[in-house]
Amino acid sequence: MLESCKSAKERWGGVHDAIDRWLSERQEMLVLFFSIRGLDEFSTQDKPLREKVQDFCQILMDYASAGHFEIYEQLIKEAQEFDDGGVELYNKLYPQIEQTTSIAVDFNDTFATEEHFENNLKLLKPKMSELGEALELRFQLEDKLIEELHEVHREKVA
Repeated sequence: MLESCKSAKERWGGVHDAIDRWLSERQEMLVLFFSIRGLDEFSTQDKPLREKVQDFCQILMDYASAGHFEIYEQLIKEAQEFDDGGVELYNKLYPQIEQTTSIAVDFNDTFATEEHFENNLKLLKPKMSELGEALELRFQLEDKLIEELHEVHREKVA
């Protein structure tokens, strides 16, 4: 998942500042995700798990919000402007992205506060697994939107 994030940033980084910031936020989110899952053996942060999860919830919601209220709006505007099939693709992929957003919001609602975290700690592993699958799908869908609705028009937009 982290490699595909780096690959997307290399392919589309620099194309537009908002997309650059968003892809950087995606990468930061993934670092926290793997840190929580215990897959970051080189982490220099000795934060308690609760703090890591709360930090992750914050960036997860920021990332999802930026997608819905900034990036996707920009992509659909480009699709409408160029009218070359992008709107149909957007309409096909966006409902799937919304499903992943629901999973992210549920994760946030389950763990974002100290009380919720403590009450739901036993759910962390299965919820992380569910969220990981949703994020992987989301990144694939978002990358496809960027590639098909933005990258193909890069020279026309520039």
